[in-house]
Amino acid sequence: MTLWGHHDFRRLWAGDTISQFGSTIGLTVIPLLAAGVLNATPFEMGLLAAAGTMAFLLIGLPAGVWVDRMRRKPLMIAMDVVRAVLMLSVPVAWWLGVLDLPQLVVVSLAVGVCTVFFDVAYQSYLPSLVGRDQLVEGNSKLQASMSVAEVSGPAIGGYAAQFIGAANGVLATGLGYLSSAFFLFRIRVVEPVPHRHSSPNLRREVMEGLRFVFGNVTLRAIVACTGTSNFFHGVQNAVLILFLLNVAELSEGTAGLVLSAGGVGGVVGAAVAFKLGKLVGQARMIWLIPLLTWPFTLALPFVSAGWGLVLPMAGLAISVFGIVVYNVGQVSYRQAICPDHLMGRMNASIRWVVWGATPLGALAGGALGSWLGIVPTLWISLVGSVFGMAWVLLSPLRSMRDLPTGASVEAHG
Repeated sequence: MTLWGHHDFRRLWAGDTISQFGSTIGLTVIPLLAAGVLNATPFEMGLLAAAGTMAFLLIGLPAGVWVDRMRRKPLMIAMDVVRAVLMLSVPVAWWLGVLDLPQLVVVSLAVGVCTVFFDVAYQSYLPSLVGRDQLVEGNSKLQASMSVAEVSGPAIGGYAAQFIGAANGVLATGLGYLSSAFFLFRIRVVEPVPHRHSSPNLRREVMEGLRFVFGNVTLRAIVACTGTSNFFHGVQNAVLILFLLNVAELSEGTAGLVLSAGGVGGVVGAAVAFKLGKLVGQARMIWLIPLLTWPFTLALPFVSAGWGLVLPMAGLAISVFGIVVYNVGQVSYRQAICPDHLMGRMNASIRWVVWGATPLGALAGGALGSWLGIVPTLWISLVGSVFGMAWVLLSPLRSMRDLPTGASVEAHG
């Protein structure tokens, strides 16, 4: 049976889809609000971009331990509700005339803390909900939702900022999180009782997760690839909005449209990832597809109004196609080889590195943007993110075709 007939997965999928729409709109309008209304500098934009993912670096490791100690569905619901309240504070402050950049930074940081717990719980919850034999299909469908949101969310956010005000656009993010909580609440499957140590020890349990990840040579390569690319995407996040608005001189709506282009490729990537894995190999696509697609992102700096949008948007769509297929493959690989009792710590250990690299990149991007200028910094970010694929190109994945069939706690050095 495919997951179309899995009632609880459909509820998870529906909640995630609505939440992704709210999130992508919020990720577009908050930087637009900072740059276009609050007149943020490149360094301030870097600080704001870093705040959204800094929590992965600060609390990512202990979060994995805590997630493994508790039921995941109630935790995800609680994090959705808290994120909704935080995001709704932005339009309220705007209506009252008291919104400023420090509030945006604090809200982004606090939402990031909630996202750490939600995402670690979410990726750890899927295998117990659908079974390991349906992980690639499940991840493909969830990636499809993310990609559809990435197609329309930035464009909706950009035009919302242009016509009704960026602060009002943040409303969609808060409402999306509340809707996600509602659908998660309706999932009926009973979660297994979490595995608990007879003598809990935070440091020991954190180290168990790290040893599993970094004791496996293939996981090390995946972490290095994703972490390198995310660092340079962080650099890009600090300057891209400023590049589109101030250098390319696009309107807020057109800037949102450009950012949506990647989502078109993402939708296609998510739709074909499952079949592509069957065709070329579920493990092989982790390195082959990035090699064929990621370099197309280098067309982005050539964007300009009118017909000058076509080539950069096409390049962005192709590169994001490859990113989505890569993510479906590498997340499914991680989930396939990890035993249930380490799932939260495995995901947290990996996210500590790969998402922790993003705020460091954003801070570096803000500094480079102020020192070298926006355009050179954008080029550095794009070239660096493409070369992140070298880690998986040189890994044992080159000799593998499909995912392993069973979980193992053994490290492979």
